Amino acid sequence: MFVEVLVIGIGGLTAAVLVLIALIGPAATAKLAPVAGSSAATGVALAAAYALGILLDRAADTILTPYRRRLRSRFFPTNSAYAAARLQLAAFPVLVARADYARSRMRICRGWLFNCLALALTADLAMLRYSFDHRLLTLCTATVLGIVIAYGFFRAWRALTVTGYRKLAEQTATSPTSPSLPAQPGSVSPSEVQ
Repeated sequence: MFVEVLVIGIGGLTAAVLVLIALIGPAATAKLAPVAGSSAATGVALAAAYALGILLDRAADTILTPYRRRLRSRFFPTNSAYAAARLQLAAFPVLVARADYARSRMRICRGWLFNCLALALTADLAMLRYSFDHRLLTLCTATVLGIVIAYGFFRAWRALTVTGYRKLAEQTATSPTSPSLPAQPGSVSPSEVQ
């Protein structure tokens, strides 16, 4: 969880720095640039990125919750059915580890969906403060790229979410007490143990 929150927070911190650059302008940015490369600034940035990552993860989850619940209702008609399936799966550490890995990827996609939109907007704001060749082309490219990549993260989040719910439903539907484990060479399935 630490790494995924940090990965999300780094994007949010970058967007915050771009807002700061847009607010203070080129002259002040040039004066602050040497300080930004110091070890102390790196430590503060990592701590800030982690804290910001927690906030961004919770915000992204809150915003996408209604849509996620609609996706979940395709496989679990009630919250209690979903909770029962998760509880049933908890008896199988291998499946829990796989589900945790999938949820980690889902969180990163969810967080970066919003990071991409924020980065596109803040990059545009920062670029408006600077004079350089082909500014309009660069602004348009940054905006379009941010929206396209955000859409890609949304599609990835949706696919991971649907797959996670589908697998959970399949793994817990075979029997009221034991999900079916994938066959592995030399392994014994839970039904053979009983």
